[in-house]
Amino acid sequence: MSEAGLTHGGFYRHFESKNQLLTEAFELGLSSVVDSLSELARKADGKAGFASMVNSYVSKAHRDNAAGGCPFAGMGSELARADELTREAATLGLERMVEILAKHIGSDEAKDDTSHAMFALSAMVGAITLSRIVSDPKTSDALLKTVKRHLVEL
Repeated sequence: MSEAGLTHGGFYRHFESKNQLLTEAFELGLSSVVDSLSELARKADGKAGFASMVNSYVSKAHRDNAAGGCPFAGMGSELARADELTREAATLGLERMVEILAKHIGSDEAKDDTSHAMFALSAMVGAITLSRIVSDPKTSDALLKTVKRHLVEL
């Protein structure tokens, strides 16, 4: 907190709790990711839009930008332990991302789009998370490349 110029008392003047801070940080971060994905999707139709979103999300640039990347990948373990209100915000965020992805998957049956989007989002978040965890740069890059390739083939 001192690095941010806040004292313990100053922190609680802005946020009622750690969970409120977590919720607001998550919502702000996710809004940025959703806006970026939506913009990519607007520029290309159907599967091309889906591929564009996957290629942007599952990238070295996203992996290397932990502070500004997707909060699911960066805050997932914290979100899992958060209070109900914070987890509800995460659930709504997940639903928004699934909806955006599903609109562009273009599977043979519309009912499969949501299922494929849930799978895709899970793989995307997992790829970024694991690529940040591993110590070997080649393994990290291989994770990203492999997940991208498989998702674009959905």
